[in-house]
Amino acid sequence: MANANTAGFGLIPQGTIGSTPSTGGQGKYYIVAAYDADLFQGSAVQSKVGYIKTAQAAITKLSIGVLNGIFYNASSTLKPTWANWYNQPITPANSENLTAFVVDNPFQLFVGSTSAALAQTGYGKTLGLTVTAAGSEVNGQSSSTLTVGTVSDTANQWRLIRTAEDPSNNDIAQAYCSVIVAHNLNQYLQNTGTAGITWQ
Repeated sequence: MANANTAGFGLIPQGTIGSTPSTGGQGKYYIVAAYDADLFQGSAVQSKVGYIKTAQAAITKLSIGVLNGIFYNASSTLKPTWANWYNQPITPANSENLTAFVVDNPFQLFVGSTSAALAQTGYGKTLGLTVTAAGSEVNGQSSSTLTVGTVSDTANQWRLIRTAEDPSNNDIAQAYCSVIVAHNLNQYLQNTGTAGITWQ
């Protein structure tokens, strides 16, 4: 039976590894004024040279977490402004940086949607989010899916844990199955001392 989902939705926080309490906490970071890439809510981001940037340029990049919204002072109105996503380019009043809120617990679990049918043998392996970050320019939600065609034992950002047990989206033999993933390539947990991994 086909899943009810017909598109991806990026990653949405869903508990933590070990079934410990999930506070839904997020860290406060900065996006440099006029950054030239869209960042949708639910998209993977990384910290690079002090600022939040997309981590979806390649599925093998380290990630700090998932974007959950931005805050800035609008240049046209000078009013504090909240948005679900960063619609590039944004230059706030006085060329200030923007504040980014990132779900950054390295042990956070996320629910995502698969790009295609997935064999049971794919569980425990790693996936990425679609390389070109995309999403709704109405509500700012990511439309990225987890890339089934690039399953790897170790190489990709997100490790597939299990299905999300969502009755309407639980068919692994169809695209858009809801699954639970955990960080595999995390900037907090991996660094230049780990073979083959560098801050990107």
